[in-house]
Amino acid sequence: MPVAIQAGLWGLLSGSALLLGALVGWFVPLRQRVVAAIMAFGAGVLISALSFELVDEAWRQGGFAPVAGGFLAGALVYTLANYWLSHRGARHRKRSHEAKREAQADKHPNNGAALALGALLDGIPESIVIGVSLLEGGAVGLVAVIAVFLSNIPEGLSSAAGMKAEGKKAAGVFGLWAGIAIVSGISAALGYVVFDGVPPEGVAFVQAVAAGAILAMIVDTMVPEAFEGTHDFAGLISVAGFLAAFGLSRLA
Repeated sequence: MPVAIQAGLWGLLSGSALLLGALVGWFVPLRQRVVAAIMAFGAGVLISALSFELVDEAWRQGGFAPVAGGFLAGALVYTLANYWLSHRGARHRKRSHEAKREAQADKHPNNGAALALGALLDGIPESIVIGVSLLEGGAVGLVAVIAVFLSNIPEGLSSAAGMKAEGKKAAGVFGLWAGIAIVSGISAALGYVVFDGVPPEGVAFVQAVAAGAILAMIVDTMVPEAFEGTHDFAGLISVAGFLAAFGLSRLA
Protein backbone atom coordinates (compact mmCIF):
# COMPACT_ATOMS: atom_id res chain seq x y z
CA MET A 1 0.00 0.00 0.00
CA PRO A 2 1.41 3.44 -0.89
CA VAL A 3 2.72 5.31 2.14
CA ALA A 4 0.56 8.36 1.35
CA ILE A 5 -2.56 6.21 1.64
CA GLN A 6 -1.27 4.75 4.89
CA ALA A 7 -0.82 8.28 6.21
CA GLY A 8 -4.36 9.15 5.17
CA LEU A 9 -5.78 6.08 6.89
CA TRP A 10 -3.91 6.86 10.12
CA GLY A 11 -5.20 10.42 9.96
CA LEU A 12 -8.71 9.15 9.32
CA LEU A 13 -8.41 6.84 12.33
CA SER A 14 -7.39 9.66 14.65
CA GLY A 15 -10.06 11.96 13.19
CA SER A 16 -12.73 9.28 13.58
CA ALA A 17 -12.49 9.84 17.32
CA LEU A 18 -14.47 13.04 16.72
CA LEU A 19 -17.32 10.99 15.30
CA LEU A 20 -17.01 8.45 18.10
CA GLY A 21 -17.15 11.22 20.68
CA ALA A 22 -20.14 12.77 18.91
CA LEU A 23 -22.01 9.47 19.08
CA VAL A 24 -21.30 9.16 22.79
CA GLY A 25 -22.21 12.78 23.44
CA TRP A 26 -25.49 12.40 21.56
CA PHE A 27 -26.67 9.12 23.04
CA VAL A 28 -24.81 8.57 26.34
CA PRO A 29 -24.93 11.17 29.12
CA LEU A 30 -21.51 11.21 30.80
CA ARG A 31 -20.52 13.06 33.94
CA GLN A 32 -18.36 16.10 33.40
CA ARG A 33 -15.65 14.61 35.62
CA VAL A 34 -15.26 11.60 33.33
CA VAL A 35 -14.87 13.75 30.23
CA ALA A 36 -12.45 16.06 32.05
CA ALA A 37 -10.33 13.10 33.17
CA ILE A 38 -10.08 11.90 29.56
CA MET A 39 -9.12 15.44 28.56
CA ALA A 40 -6.43 15.65 31.26
CA PHE A 41 -4.95 12.29 30.26
CA GLY A 42 -5.04 13.26 26.58
CA ALA A 43 -3.32 16.57 27.34
CA GLY A 44 -0.48 14.70 29.04
CA VAL A 45 -0.16 12.33 26.11
CA LEU A 46 -0.11 15.22 23.62
CA ILE A 47 2.54 17.13 25.59
CA SER A 48 4.72 14.02 25.63
CA ALA A 49 4.22 13.45 21.91
CA LEU A 50 5.05 17.02 20.90
CA SER A 51 8.07 17.08 23.23
CA PHE A 52 9.76 13.87 22.13
CA GLU A 53 8.30 13.10 18.71
CA LEU A 54 8.06 16.64 17.32
CA VAL A 55 10.31 19.21 18.98
CA ASP A 56 13.16 16.88 19.85
CA GLU A 57 13.05 15.20 16.44
CA ALA A 58 12.82 18.56 14.69
CA TRP A 59 15.88 19.81 16.60
CA ARG A 60 17.84 16.72 15.55
CA GLN A 61 16.95 17.30 11.90
CA GLY A 62 17.20 21.07 11.55
CA GLY A 63 18.81 22.59 14.61
CA PHE A 64 17.57 25.31 16.91
CA ALA A 65 16.73 28.14 14.49
CA PRO A 66 13.97 26.41 12.44
CA VAL A 67 12.57 24.84 15.61
CA ALA A 68 12.37 28.14 17.47
CA GLY A 69 10.91 29.99 14.49
CA GLY A 70 8.38 27.28 13.69
CA PHE A 71 7.35 26.79 17.30
CA LEU A 72 6.57 30.47 17.80
CA ALA A 73 4.92 30.77 14.38
CA GLY A 74 2.63 27.82 15.05
CA ALA A 75 1.58 29.19 18.42
CA LEU A 76 0.98 32.66 16.97
CA VAL A 77 -1.11 31.44 14.02
CA TYR A 78 -3.17 29.15 16.24
CA THR A 79 -3.74 31.86 18.85
CA LEU A 80 -4.91 34.43 16.30
CA ALA A 81 -7.22 31.95 14.56
CA ASN A 82 -8.55 30.65 17.89
CA TYR A 83 -9.18 34.23 19.08
CA TRP A 84 -11.24 34.93 15.96
CA LEU A 85 -13.25 31.72 16.31
CA SER A 86 -13.75 32.18 20.04
CA HIS A 87 -15.65 35.38 19.38
CA ARG A 88 -17.92 33.55 16.94
CA GLY A 89 -19.11 30.76 19.19
CA ALA A 90 -16.25 28.23 19.34
CA ARG A 91 -14.67 29.28 22.63
CA HIS A 92 -15.98 26.28 24.57
CA ARG A 93 -15.77 23.68 21.80
CA LYS A 94 -13.95 21.23 24.10
CA ARG A 95 -16.12 21.96 27.13
CA SER A 96 -18.48 19.35 28.56
CA HIS A 97 -19.93 21.68 31.20
CA GLU A 98 -23.59 22.24 30.39
CA ALA A 99 -23.67 25.83 31.65
CA LYS A 100 -20.72 26.74 29.43
CA ARG A 101 -22.38 25.21 26.38
CA GLU A 102 -25.69 26.92 27.10
CA ALA A 103 -24.03 30.31 27.56
CA GLN A 104 -22.17 29.85 24.30
CA ALA A 105 -25.36 28.80 22.50
CA ASP A 106 -27.30 31.78 23.89
CA LYS A 107 -24.66 34.25 22.72
CA HIS A 108 -24.06 32.53 19.36
CA PRO A 109 -27.23 30.59 18.48
CA ASN A 110 -25.82 29.45 15.13
CA ASN A 111 -22.31 28.51 16.17
CA GLY A 112 -22.15 25.12 14.40
CA ALA A 113 -19.88 26.45 11.66
CA ALA A 114 -17.54 28.03 14.22
CA LEU A 115 -17.39 24.75 16.15
CA ALA A 116 -16.54 22.89 12.96
CA LEU A 117 -13.84 25.39 12.02
CA GLY A 118 -12.50 25.15 15.56
CA ALA A 119 -12.26 21.39 15.25
CA LEU A 120 -10.40 21.80 11.96
CA LEU A 121 -8.09 24.36 13.57
CA ASP A 122 -7.28 21.87 16.31
CA GLY A 123 -7.07 18.84 14.07
CA ILE A 124 -5.19 19.87 10.93
CA PRO A 125 -1.79 20.43 12.61
CA GLU A 126 -2.18 17.12 14.43
CA SER A 127 -3.05 15.30 11.21
CA ILE A 128 -0.15 16.83 9.30
CA VAL A 129 2.16 15.59 12.05
CA ILE A 130 0.91 12.05 11.49
CA GLY A 131 1.74 12.29 7.80
CA VAL A 132 5.15 13.85 8.38
CA SER A 133 6.00 11.12 10.92
CA LEU A 134 5.89 8.60 8.07
CA LEU A 135 8.68 10.36 6.17
CA GLU A 136 11.34 8.73 8.32
CA GLY A 137 11.40 5.00 7.68
CA GLY A 138 7.75 4.66 6.71
CA ALA A 139 6.57 3.93 10.26
CA VAL A 140 3.83 6.05 11.78
CA GLY A 141 4.36 7.86 15.08
CA LEU A 142 2.03 5.65 17.12
CA VAL A 143 2.18 7.89 20.17
CA ALA A 144 1.09 10.86 18.04
CA VAL A 145 -1.87 8.89 16.68
CA ILE A 146 -2.95 7.84 20.18
CA ALA A 147 -2.54 11.37 21.49
CA VAL A 148 -4.64 12.90 18.72
CA PHE A 149 -7.28 10.19 19.08
CA LEU A 150 -7.63 10.80 22.82
CA SER A 151 -7.86 14.57 22.42
CA ASN A 152 -10.53 14.28 19.73
CA ILE A 153 -12.97 12.13 21.72
CA PRO A 154 -14.01 14.76 24.30
CA GLU A 155 -14.13 17.47 21.64
CA GLY A 156 -16.62 15.50 19.55
CA LEU A 157 -18.51 14.54 22.71
CA SER A 158 -18.96 18.02 24.15
CA SER A 159 -19.61 19.70 20.80
CA ALA A 160 -22.23 17.15 19.76
CA ALA A 161 -23.98 17.49 23.11
CA GLY A 162 -24.04 21.25 22.66
CA MET A 163 -25.43 20.99 19.14
CA LYS A 164 -28.13 18.60 20.37
CA ALA A 165 -29.10 21.16 23.02
CA GLU A 166 -29.34 23.77 20.25
CA GLY A 167 -31.86 21.58 18.43
CA LYS A 168 -29.60 20.48 15.58
CA LYS A 169 -30.59 17.30 13.72
CA ALA A 170 -28.58 14.14 14.30
CA ALA A 171 -27.91 13.56 10.60
CA GLY A 172 -26.40 17.00 10.19
CA VAL A 173 -24.26 16.72 13.32
CA PHE A 174 -22.85 13.29 12.50
CA GLY A 175 -22.35 14.27 8.88
CA LEU A 176 -20.36 17.29 10.05
CA TRP A 177 -18.01 15.27 12.25
CA ALA A 178 -17.65 12.54 9.65
CA GLY A 179 -16.62 15.21 7.15
CA ILE A 180 -14.03 16.61 9.56
CA ALA A 181 -12.67 13.10 10.12
CA ILE A 182 -12.25 12.73 6.36
CA VAL A 183 -10.47 16.10 6.19
CA SER A 184 -8.14 14.84 8.93
CA GLY A 185 -7.27 11.86 6.76
CA ILE A 186 -6.66 14.08 3.74
CA SER A 187 -4.47 16.41 5.83
CA ALA A 188 -2.35 13.48 7.01
CA ALA A 189 -1.89 12.25 3.44
CA LEU A 190 -0.96 15.76 2.30
CA GLY A 191 1.47 16.02 5.21
CA TYR A 192 3.36 13.10 3.72
CA VAL A 193 3.04 14.01 0.03
CA VAL A 194 3.79 17.73 0.29
CA PHE A 195 6.83 17.38 2.54
CA ASP A 196 8.33 14.28 0.98
CA GLY A 197 11.72 15.34 -0.38
CA VAL A 198 11.77 18.63 1.54
CA PRO A 199 15.19 19.38 3.14
CA PRO A 200 15.51 18.40 6.81
CA GLU A 201 15.41 22.04 7.90
CA GLY A 202 12.06 22.48 6.16
CA VAL A 203 10.60 19.36 7.74
CA ALA A 204 11.92 20.50 11.12
CA PHE A 205 10.19 23.86 10.68
CA VAL A 206 6.88 22.19 9.81
CA GLN A 207 7.10 19.85 12.79
CA ALA A 208 7.84 22.79 15.07
CA VAL A 209 4.91 24.79 13.65
CA ALA A 210 2.59 21.89 14.40
CA ALA A 211 4.09 21.46 17.87
CA GLY A 212 3.62 25.15 18.69
CA ALA A 213 0.01 25.08 17.49
CA ILE A 214 -0.73 21.91 19.47
CA LEU A 215 0.81 23.26 22.68
CA ALA A 216 -1.19 26.49 22.35
CA MET A 217 -4.33 24.40 21.77
CA ILE A 218 -3.65 22.30 24.87
CA VAL A 219 -3.29 25.33 27.12
CA ASP A 220 -6.18 27.28 25.58
CA THR A 221 -8.81 24.54 25.29
CA MET A 222 -7.85 21.28 27.01
CA VAL A 223 -6.29 22.40 30.30
CA PRO A 224 -9.24 24.61 31.36
CA GLU A 225 -11.69 21.74 30.77
CA ALA A 226 -9.46 19.24 32.53
CA PHE A 227 -8.99 21.40 35.61
CA GLU A 228 -12.63 22.47 35.80
CA GLY A 229 -13.78 18.86 35.97
CA THR A 230 -11.02 17.16 37.99
CA HIS A 231 -9.62 20.08 40.02
CA ASP A 232 -6.76 18.89 42.26
CA PHE A 233 -6.34 15.66 40.27
CA ALA A 234 -5.85 17.26 36.86
CA GLY A 235 -2.07 17.44 37.24
CA LEU A 236 -1.76 13.84 38.40
CA ILE A 237 -3.90 12.52 35.53
CA SER A 238 -1.93 14.58 33.00
CA VAL A 239 1.36 13.24 34.39
CA ALA A 240 -0.02 9.71 34.01
CA GLY A 241 -0.83 10.45 30.37
CA PHE A 242 2.63 11.93 29.79
CA LEU A 243 4.31 8.92 31.37
CA ALA A 244 2.16 6.47 29.41
CA ALA A 245 3.09 8.15 26.13
CA PHE A 246 6.76 8.43 27.06
CA GLY A 247 6.89 4.76 28.01
CA LEU A 248 5.13 3.75 24.81
CA SER A 249 7.57 5.75 22.66
CA ARG A 250 10.64 4.38 24.42
CA LEU A 251 9.65 0.81 25.18
CA ALA A 252 7.67 -0.06 22.04
